[in-house]
Amino acid sequence: MADVSLKNIYKSFGKTEVIHGINCDIKDGEFVAILGPSGCGKSTVLRMIAGLEVITAGEIAINDEIVNQLEPAERDIAMVFQNYALYPHMTVYKNMAYGLKIRRMSKAEIDERVRNAAKILELTEFLDRKPRQLSGGQRQRVAMGRCIVREPKVFLFDEPLSNLDAKLRVQMRLEIRNLHEDLKITSIYVTHDQVEAMTLGDRLIVMDNGYAAQIGSPLEVYEHPATKFVAGFIGSPAMNFLNARLSPNGDSVEIPGNVKLPLENGSSSEHAGKEVILGVRPEHFKPARDEAATLHLTVDHVELLGADTLVYGRFTDDKTLSTLRLSDVQHLDKNTKLPLTVPPPKIHLFDRETGNRIGR
Repeated sequence: MADVSLKNIYKSFGKTEVIHGINCDIKDGEFVAILGPSGCGKSTVLRMIAGLEVITAGEIAINDEIVNQLEPAERDIAMVFQNYALYPHMTVYKNMAYGLKIRRMSKAEIDERVRNAAKILELTEFLDRKPRQLSGGQRQRVAMGRCIVREPKVFLFDEPLSNLDAKLRVQMRLEIRNLHEDLKITSIYVTHDQVEAMTLGDRLIVMDNGYAAQIGSPLEVYEHPATKFVAGFIGSPAMNFLNARLSPNGDSVEIPGNVKLPLENGSSSEHAGKEVILGVRPEHFKPARDEAATLHLTVDHVELLGADTLVYGRFTDDKTLSTLRLSDVQHLDKNTKLPLTVPPPKIHLFDRETGNRIGR
């Protein structure tokens, strides 16, 4: 097991800079998920840690040893790839044993490690099968088993569940989390799926166009997003954004239609009276009686999901389509005006020019 330190990491392809100064210290035994949309640089960061990409500037250290110049085989890491990367002509046993064999370990030690890993991953009965005889989930477990037998300092996962169906992804998430709790090996996990990141990671690195937009626990990133990008990327359905203006003393915010929403602790004086972006998550709108409502949603479309209901509509004088999640099933007609309130602590404000969070 090991600490992993990224110090001011940059990566350029020719004149094009794709990673812009990532800094993060990953603790021994921690599970960190690198999350972001396609093309944001998350896999590039992982490949630099693995040694598959040469960094342009900065330092990568594993257990305080700078590994910039070390080959992948010398870094004592193990990587699980998106496409499993199994040898199709080898059995499960040989796939898991091959890396140990080329390290010239004894047959007895290889056998012990392979069978222990197979037991952990419930693969014992499949050791004599070849990859084509396995399901996608079983192949992914073989790929993880090949890493476990190495007993590395660090596990690296590059979107390992993206080829699996939804039900199997849920099962494999639980297996990966249980595996990490059992082995306690430092793990870095790349994904574009926020559910995977939120449920697996002790901390998240949310990437935006080569920048680390925010590093924090899943709850911290959800409740206090550092930027408008993070706020919109984390959460499903996505956070609603409305153009708004802060009051002169910063104790309320006004949206089109002269609708004023009170704020919990006001805003910083430097933003008072300025135009801002107001953000509210769909699940944080609360139905209210007309006399208690602070705003009204004109219903455009309703999706009944069983456990809850998604309502799409528009607020007074604002043409932006907004989403509301209700915790019960409600049949609402088109153009119904739904009275709502928003608890002040659930209101998020962002600078209109920079996208950075305002206050709290």
